[in-house]
Amino acid sequence: MNGFTVVRAADHRVMRWKNGGGTTAEIAVSPDGAGLENFDWRLSMATVETDGPFSTFSGIDRTLSILEGEGIRLYIGADAPVELTKTSEPHVFAADAASSAELIAGTVIDLNVMSRRGRVEHRVRRLHLAEAVDIAPGGHDVAIFCAEGRLQVDMGDEQIELARHDTAIWSNGRTEARLRPRPFALVYTVEIRRV
Repeated sequence: MNGFTVVRAADHRVMRWKNGGGTTAEIAVSPDGAGLENFDWRLSMATVETDGPFSTFSGIDRTLSILEGEGIRLYIGADAPVELTKTSEPHVFAADAASSAELIAGTVIDLNVMSRRGRVEHRVRRLHLAEAVDIAPGGHDVAIFCAEGRLQVDMGDEQIELARHDTAIWSNGRTEARLRPRPFALVYTVEIRRV
């Protein structure tokens, strides 16, 4: 994936979970066309309708955020459960650890970011925007996911409008971007660094 790309919600690629227990809407994957066994990083949404285990991914780090629904209790190995809701900060954990989810009260939709340990690192930030903010990619890959509301992304002379579940992605970004909520937006920014 090179340069600046916009991925509209209507263009997400829907696929079965690795363990067959549900579906995922793939937003972006690197390198282009990579499968579940050989991606460097992957951005996706999943609809979780029942309690159960998560798929495991060897050598992968994962960040999970709740977009819709009441939330989940996340069980990872022998650790105490973590309760995640729409107001929780993104939660980072190892995707090769045995993990499962228990729904708090019905179906949820979550945002998943995964990266291959030792090759890529990622950081997810959750931003409630009521006024414009600037972000500086610093030469890294960056994704901006609009979870709620509408967002205008100004980058140089280019302006992009993002609606709910649209994503703007740019590789090796060096130009500062301004994020303008229209009139508000809940945004997740994903910074991806090669190691």
